[in-house]
Amino acid sequence: MEKHELVTLPNSNIQTLAQIAELDFFDRQSVILSKSVAPLEAWGSMMSRPSFILNLAFRIRDAISSMFNVKRIGGFSKSAPKTVAVGDKLDFFLVEHVSEDVLSLSERDSHLDVLTCISRVGNELTITSSVKVHNTFGRLYMLPVGPAHKWIVRSFLRRLKKEHS
Repeated sequence: MEKHELVTLPNSNIQTLAQIAELDFFDRQSVILSKSVAPLEAWGSMMSRPSFILNLAFRIRDAISSMFNVKRIGGFSKSAPKTVAVGDKLDFFLVEHVSEDVLSLSERDSHLDVLTCISRVGNELTITSSVKVHNTFGRLYMLPVGPAHKWIVRSFLRRLKKEHS
């Protein structure tokens, strides 16, 4: 499995697995909050109450993926620590980068690599997801996961905006 180095997009603090043109999936969504929220605080807030649908989606994902020798990820624990360091785990994600304004989390597997970057500039919070696919299963996996992921992130950001208004 190829390890992709993190790339910081030009004129931003957003990290991805590669330049946008080299990615198999890219999604960037932002929200303006009433106050500046640190990326780890935003993560904790979003993960504290994952929806029933998201939990169900993870159970289905694990059941199907395990038939193709892809490790189970289980879902979210509903809690987040107050601090993290590179190399720590947040649920199934590996902390790849952490600073005051950026939290980059990865999951690397035989079928694909995923990087979720939560970044802030002032009161704007951005969630950017980038994916590099490794095989046919990864491509098939992204067919339903890509659109679902966009919907899930949008709902997380909407809820975060309500909490911080």
